[in-house]
Amino acid sequence: MSRYTGPKARINRRFNQEIFPACKAVDRKPYLPGMHGPRLRRRISEYSLGLNEKQKLRFMYGLTEKQFRLLFGLAKSLPGITSECFMRLLEMRLDSVVYLLGLAKTRRAARQFVSHRHVTVNGICVDIASYICSVGDAVSVRNSSPSKRYATQSLADSTYRTVPGWLSQDKTMFSGKIERNPSPEELDKKINGQLIVEFYSR
Repeated sequence: MSRYTGPKARINRRFNQEIFPACKAVDRKPYLPGMHGPRLRRRISEYSLGLNEKQKLRFMYGLTEKQFRLLFGLAKSLPGITSECFMRLLEMRLDSVVYLLGLAKTRRAARQFVSHRHVTVNGICVDIASYICSVGDAVSVRNSSPSKRYATQSLADSTYRTVPGWLSQDKTMFSGKIERNPSPEELDKKINGQLIVEFYSR
């Protein structure tokens, strides 16, 4: 399955959750998308629960099915609880770090910001959004007018978001640093990672 580029409100309504930024369409139609949405009652099986959690997380981080599977395979090879390792790897992706630092308004925008060579890691330009950052890495915006102009606007639009405790932010320098690995308590509580592990273990 390729990366999703369709209506974001449809996905939010499908999962009854803010996978993408909130919009008024969800308030107007608080039921499943489609012509039978208000009356449709789906039977939720164990397989459906795992599939839904997987799809929610995939949409949230903007990954293709292949990227998702490869990252899950990497998480399985790491010591520790697979679900926590998987969520940690997703958070440590460069596009996710750029988003969490407020240098981009959405994860999709962060991915584009990185791929257009506006971001450096430890002073070296990195244009691979899936790059996995490490503890101690310094992520910053390139010293160019277009890069800083976009970052300035994004920081102004992201003031309502709180930077996680495992990151340090320097707004004046358009940069941040990964101080430590995110703890299990700091990972997204809206996703049940164990259901995803069980889904792939079938």
